[in-house]
Amino acid sequence: MLLSLGLTGPLSAEVVGNVDVDWLGNDIVVEAVADPKVKGVTCHLAYFERGLIDRLQKGNWFEDPSNSSISCRQTGPIEVGDIDRGDEGEDVFSERRSIIFKTLRVKRIFDEANQTLVYISHARDVQNGSAKMSMSTVPLFGAGVD
Repeated sequence: MLLSLGLTGPLSAEVVGNVDVDWLGNDIVVEAVADPKVKGVTCHLAYFERGLIDRLQKGNWFEDPSNSSISCRQTGPIEVGDIDRGDEGEDVFSERRSIIFKTLRVKRIFDEANQTLVYISHARDVQNGSAKMSMSTVPLFGAGVD
């Protein structure tokens, strides 16, 4: 993990799993991220982290792939705070995947008509957009969101 930061205040991801995928030291890292503005929702984010041998072989020292997967669930009573209700949504979590240009992000979008929170993990790159993304939803049954 290169850097974790919350865009709405201090937010940390807790590593809850680390799966070795080959003898080159490449891993799939699983982190738990609590939504800072929606109490009772936790997202689990999985991403690929390159090992030292892989970095030496491929020569790309300072960048990890953009691939990620996300699953968000209710982990307690849901209390929705002051969230952005626009169609662009709001950043929940951000983590650098290269020294300068690439960031792995989690955004939350509120689907008001269906009373559902939509979470999307995607890469943000200064130069090249990526179609690699993952999405998860959390219904707000009885959460009293207006």
